[in-house]
Amino acid sequence: MDPFRRRLLALAAAVLVAIPGAARAQERSITVASTTSTEQSGLFGRLLPAFTKATGIAVRVVAVGTGQALDIGRRGDADVVLVHDKAAEERFVTEGFAARRQDVMYNDFVIVGPKGDPAGAAGADIREALRRIAAARALFVSRGDKSGTHAAELRYWRDAGVDPASGQGAWYREIGQGMGPALNTASVQNAYLLADRGTWLSFKNRGELAILVEGDRRLFNQYGIMLVSPARHPHVKAAEGQAFIDWLVSPAGQGTVAGYTIEGQQLFFPNARAERS
Repeated sequence: MDPFRRRLLALAAAVLVAIPGAARAQERSITVASTTSTEQSGLFGRLLPAFTKATGIAVRVVAVGTGQALDIGRRGDADVVLVHDKAAEERFVTEGFAARRQDVMYNDFVIVGPKGDPAGAAGADIREALRRIAAARALFVSRGDKSGTHAAELRYWRDAGVDPASGQGAWYREIGQGMGPALNTASVQNAYLLADRGTWLSFKNRGELAILVEGDRRLFNQYGIMLVSPARHPHVKAAEGQAFIDWLVSPAGQGTVAGYTIEGQQLFFPNARAERS
């Protein structure tokens, strides 16, 4: 190679080093808009390295409430959406922002609250527990962030025949934040809260909080996944995004979901294969 070409190649290499991220731009990668519960529970810390090792595709996660994650998908700012509000997910498909949704995994919601349980909610079903909390005007922290958990909480209040807005600013307090901050707030204020079990199990700052309501079939919490429509947003990385979905619903991905435990307790239960059978 002549000296001029050697100098030209050396200059090009120097430019790649000088421009932040220029070399990384050639990597295969996707953006996944998902819930705070999948991130703050630690699940992605288990899933994503296994997926990247298997495929060579890097994953960037934007962890927000389900409503915000779906809006990110609507704008085309993510390739894949992984959330937990089935009715909202089905609307996303009907609106043409995805061709289909697939079940991936589930866990359940629980009501946590002070061990002293001033409202006497322990052992009741979800509707009766909320009625008792409202009647006692016991402090309740709501995420208030249009997340899947927030949507479920509002549904449970409606089922209980209670309008929590009547206690706004007194016993009912919306914070507009994710599951981790909501748990921290409830712990500090010794308040009741609807939480997903996965984040609760990974949460360390429990203070005087304990699970008081669980096991009601209404507390079932399903997660679904969708590829953002490349017909709607041509820049979507459809091949890489579909590779992530295919891996997650495969035996390898489902096994990784099932294998994630904290202190011997499984946080999420895979059910994608049941959908395909």
